[in-house]
Amino acid sequence: MLLGIVAGVATCALWGLTFVAPRAVEPFTAWDLTVARYGIFGLACALLMVDRRFRPTGIAPSRLLIGLLLGGAGYVGYFVCVAFAVQFAGAAIPPVIIGTMPVFLAIIGNLRDRSAPWHALALPLLLTAIGVAIVNAAALREADVFDVRSVRLGILASLAALAIWIVYGLVNAAVMRSADAPDGLRWTGLQGIGAAVGSLTLLPLTSLSSASTFLAPDLYRFAAWALIMGLAGSWLATWCWVVASRRLPLALAAQLIVAETVFGIAYGFTFEGRWPSVWEALGGGLQFVGVCSAIAVFSRRSQSAYASIAELRS
Repeated sequence: MLLGIVAGVATCALWGLTFVAPRAVEPFTAWDLTVARYGIFGLACALLMVDRRFRPTGIAPSRLLIGLLLGGAGYVGYFVCVAFAVQFAGAAIPPVIIGTMPVFLAIIGNLRDRSAPWHALALPLLLTAIGVAIVNAAALREADVFDVRSVRLGILASLAALAIWIVYGLVNAAVMRSADAPDGLRWTGLQGIGAAVGSLTLLPLTSLSSASTFLAPDLYRFAAWALIMGLAGSWLATWCWVVASRRLPLALAAQLIVAETVFGIAYGFTFEGRWPSVWEALGGGLQFVGVCSAIAVFSRRSQSAYASIAELRS
């Protein structure tokens, strides 16, 4: 269980880079970074598959398709929905909706697996939900909601992104916790190929064809961030999440995703060179306490299970 928690937190630390990477690569766009990032992700997976150990051999055709779809829809589809949500509704409203994902995913996971009693999960879920609400409340109050139709489209896109991530989490966890679960590195490779293929659909939206017009420092910075996001923020993060999904109940793994927001906020403050406001610090702190409470709940249950097994053996 400890390895699963470490892997889950590492995933969130790497995913949290997404909060600052688009700003760090300006004047390149988020579309440019997405295509480059997932292209590198897929290329790395393809190169690794030169070695037989990384090839998706022995995986049923239906599983192969699921892995590719998780990469294409779970990564690229999610990003497209978020991008349009921000375009239509501004930068404040989408995080409020999408930020509820860890809570919903944890509830759905526990409904399915019954991995912890509801009374034990109530406090962690409540702390997490309040923390998410506080972090986003100030930004939501400042949102420009004059164009009602545009905001509605943004809300629909946010709900689509939320649905995609919930489905991704449920399907990925189901595959990883099945009796015939594929090897984690091979499963990561499939998702990488799917993400790379899916990102090709975004090429018409990029400015990569005119990259020669950018200054050399901008090109070098973009290339560095594309490598970081492709290898660390995508390949390594996906593999860590596969490990976490295999070793942790979905109700716990889902709440660990809150750490992505906490890391992302911390990276954002570092990038901006400022300290968090009182409300930002309070919201982030409540999310952190909620995650720690959830870990404590599942740790106690794990220890009780081991103690029961030991008594039976003795």
